Amino acid sequence: MPVREKFQFDLSELRKKVTELGIFANEALRYSIEALETQDINNALEIIDNDTKADVLYEEINDFSILLIAKQQPVAIDLRRIIVAIKIASDLERIADFAVNIAKSTIRIGKTELIDSIVPIREMFEKTSEMIQIAIEAFNEEDVTKANLVVDMDDAVDDYYGQIIKQLLHSSQDKLDTLPQITQLSFVCRYLERAADHTTNIAESVFYLIKGKHYEINS
Repeated sequence: MPVREKFQFDLSELRKKVTELGIFANEALRYSIEALETQDINNALEIIDNDTKADVLYEEINDFSILLIAKQQPVAIDLRRIIVAIKIASDLERIADFAVNIAKSTIRIGKTELIDSIVPIREMFEKTSEMIQIAIEAFNEEDVTKANLVVDMDDAVDDYYGQIIKQLLHSSQDKLDTLPQITQLSFVCRYLERAADHTTNIAESVFYLIKGKHYEINS
């Protein structure tokens, strides 16, 4: 296989690894919300145990990227493709960590009856999950339009976060004995909001990949 063709093949493999990590992180987030909804402690524990896969994928992406840079000495957009893969992998690994954090909150809540409907939290997750999916597509397709869509969607997640926290604070005034649960549910919302922020970081990386300059959207 010619050198250039081999390099393009390796870049494609790197993209596949990043996509695999993205799919895993998004699914982990989904499973963590499902465990919360059903208050399934065993599933929450399984999410925590499975997090090692995200760590392994992240390390594989880093090692593969460093090897590509050392062997091929890429320049211009090819170098940006590798740098962006490393940055996006870091954001995706953090999203997988947030799934673990939600699972831990589920365990702390236990089987205590949930004080309020967590439908808004599910809706907040669905918007965040959609952001992650579109962000991965934007990376794979090098699509600025989809990256812009991710940025726009972050406002909706922020709105959910503000509304749910207000609702939880109101509940805490009426039922002080439920404060521990309210605290954990607030943490869950914060983890989803942070996952959306990291997804916006992915969109920033796509902008850098295509335009060759940095855009600080979350600052």
